[in-house]
Amino acid sequence: MPYALRRCWRIGAPVMVVLMILLFPFISHAAVAQAAAVVASDGPGASSYFDEARKDCVGTAQNTSSKVWFTLADGVLSDVYFPTIDNTNVNTLQYIVTDGSTFTDLQTRDTTYTVSLLNQHALDCEVTATAKSGKYRIVTDYLTDPGQNTVVMNVHFQPLIGKLSNYQLYVRYDPLINGNGGGGTTNVGADSSTLDTSTGHAIPVAYDTNTTTNATNRTYATPVYSALDASRPFLQVSNGFAGAGSDGLTQLDASHALTSDSAEADNGNIEQTEQLDISHSSDLTLTLGFGAQQAQAVAAAQASLTKPFALTRLSYEAGWELYDAHLVPPSPAFSASLRNEYYFNANVLKAS
Repeated sequence: MPYALRRCWRIGAPVMVVLMILLFPFISHAAVAQAAAVVASDGPGASSYFDEARKDCVGTAQNTSSKVWFTLADGVLSDVYFPTIDNTNVNTLQYIVTDGSTFTDLQTRDTTYTVSLLNQHALDCEVTATAKSGKYRIVTDYLTDPGQNTVVMNVHFQPLIGKLSNYQLYVRYDPLINGNGGGGTTNVGADSSTLDTSTGHAIPVAYDTNTTTNATNRTYATPVYSALDASRPFLQVSNGFAGAGSDGLTQLDASHALTSDSAEADNGNIEQTEQLDISHSSDLTLTLGFGAQQAQAVAAAQASLTKPFALTRLSYEAGWELYDAHLVPPSPAFSASLRNEYYFNANVLKAS
């Protein structure tokens, strides 16, 4: 190499290295933005449906500030009502567990569960889901934030076989925004989804902006957005269509990994799949916020993460304990009448 070229190389190489270091954040952001532009194209997905009417638990804050009501069915979060108690927005939110190579478990398919009260005076509850294989246990406490339109879930993942590092934990959220699912040709209405990065990390958002309703029991509708966030940013986030190749469960069942990170899925029965970060701790908090605009839903989910779960639970239960303290106990005669009616109805049902 001629001297002039060697001298240019000696000067230019370090400069190039420095420039690459300085520009790396911008290059990374550009790559992320390019990846985030991926849109799932295999919709509308499988036909949607409403969740079970048989509920394990129901809850809401004892005030008028939070306009969210949640239910549990089959051991997982099911109908969540917002902004009114007749407008459901969730089919299910449940866990997927894998070791990344040999198995993939879906909570409603591969675990058994028990439900218990967190407080005998409050509408909050705890679900313990245990793998049928005996490999792990997941304990989740459910309540709403009295100061936000948010369902708050405190999650504890417990390995029963092996170490925490042997497992990967995902959330599969099946929205039913505004009571619409939008899957297949037989369904009316549709949901859409995107990623919100305004907070510096990816927050999956599901929405339905219709202002006319398909429900037969009312004549109104308002735009509704949901935003799912966690106390540690998700490791992977993907939007897809139920039962299609873009569905995170389809990918995890096939290869024990989330192989496609679609940032958007439009006009169908959407599914949102997120990998939780349990690399350093088995405990974390999930928040599902709601609003009439995307920014409102994201802000609600974020606000509920700014305080420890224990403080949110304390505030939630205090409201119900105060309410319960002002109730007038029924008279002994009325209690006896109710008890007799219960036994009569139970015997009638047993005889039939």
